[in-house]
Amino acid sequence: MPDEQSNRSFIDYYETLQVSPNADSETIERVYRILAKRYHPDNNHTGDAEKFRMLAEAFRVLSDSEKRAAYDVKYDRAQAHQWRIFVEPSPSDGVETDRRIQEGILSLLYNARRQDASNPGVGILDLERLFGCPQKHMEFHIWYLREKGWIQRGDDGRFAITAGGACQII
Repeated sequence: MPDEQSNRSFIDYYETLQVSPNADSETIERVYRILAKRYHPDNNHTGDAEKFRMLAEAFRVLSDSEKRAAYDVKYDRAQAHQWRIFVEPSPSDGVETDRRIQEGILSLLYNARRQDASNPGVGILDLERLFGCPQKHMEFHIWYLREKGWIQRGDDGRFAITAGGACQII
């Protein structure tokens, strides 16, 4: 039960700073400075003390290599937990479970595209880890989404959402 509680209270610092988990330290600092200026309590137009506090905390952790490494372990665990809950079988199982998995894949790829439009791909191993199921189980869903034209495989072998797939999410 404590593990479930810690996952619910987990704060996604990457989302807070609006950067990819793959962002380098220079990008994190640049984005932090832009957002800190916007949300600083002294800014009469867009100041927000709580958002500023959260940004400062996220930056404090993600800008320190040791703290970031420790945070990334928790981040990966929270992400995996989130997706496992999403794809757990329901009593009806079958088509409804397939639909939830496909929506989950599209959501994940949509978020990856939004975070880094020029490098939006997610590998099959990442999908397996995040959804907690082996590649063999993912093959049907990947095939279906590719056939619908909602995802594509890049030259690097990673999957990315297409504009048609994004329309299914929005």
